[in-house]
Amino acid sequence: MTNITKLLATIFLVVLTLNLASAVVINSVSVDPLSPGEEGKIDIEVENIFADDVTDVSISLSLANLPFIPLGASEDSVDEIKEDDSEDFIFTIKASNDAVPGDYEIPYTLQYDFENKTKTREGSLGVKVEASPELTFSANLDNPVAEQKGKITLKIVNQGFSDARFLSVRIIPNGFTLLSDAEVYIGNVDSDDFETASFDVKFDKTNPTFEAIVSYKDFDNKQITKNVDLPLNVYTKEKALELGIIQKSNVALYIGVAVFLVLVWILWRILRKRARLKRSMEARR
Repeated sequence: MTNITKLLATIFLVVLTLNLASAVVINSVSVDPLSPGEEGKIDIEVENIFADDVTDVSISLSLANLPFIPLGASEDSVDEIKEDDSEDFIFTIKASNDAVPGDYEIPYTLQYDFENKTKTREGSLGVKVEASPELTFSANLDNPVAEQKGKITLKIVNQGFSDARFLSVRIIPNGFTLLSDAEVYIGNVDSDDFETASFDVKFDKTNPTFEAIVSYKDFDNKQITKNVDLPLNVYTKEKALELGIIQKSNVALYIGVAVFLVLVWILWRILRKRARLKRSMEARR
């Protein structure tokens, strides 16, 4: 055998070996994005690029220690994949309710028979668990009386599965005068938690509106901006007294009583002095 013949034979064996090692390949993987408590599908296309059929082809997913539950089997199989053909292996999984949003790798094992030999390949596929903050807003007022100083406290509740990060609130006065900073930085509002931001104000009228711009970053580090528009119940002084929101001041009454007592005391001193003087004059006679 000449050197050229040996070289060609060697190249043929190398190419053949490479083909045998990668002749059944994962052609594509489609994975539905998941949220905690939701289910989705994993579609894996396996292609046979052998010049012959392969049999007993199966793929199994390893979900141990991962926040996923298979809905059905974690293994799928077909009897054969013909040459230059492909098959889809479809799995349905569910993310657990307490799954932490993030990127996960699911190990898989691909197995098939070719020329009476069982071949096995291992790998992993990526699954993303997505979640967004779900913020709700409410406002609480201290001393909600027109023409008086008070306080507005904004309560921010996160009912979503992920945190709202780097959150700030910028208030836009409407019907009141702002007496404190217009912007408050809160930071993180964790999932299933709340934070508050307070503003000192003077209410100018009885129907103000709380307007604010809330900015934060979501799980994907995307900047989110929300406009908050909440009506506020502010009352006249008379209505606030009627509703018991404020108590009527008794200062004037107390002052009046004090003045009356002082006058009575002065009058009593005068009358007492006159009585003593009268008795003294009668004693001299």
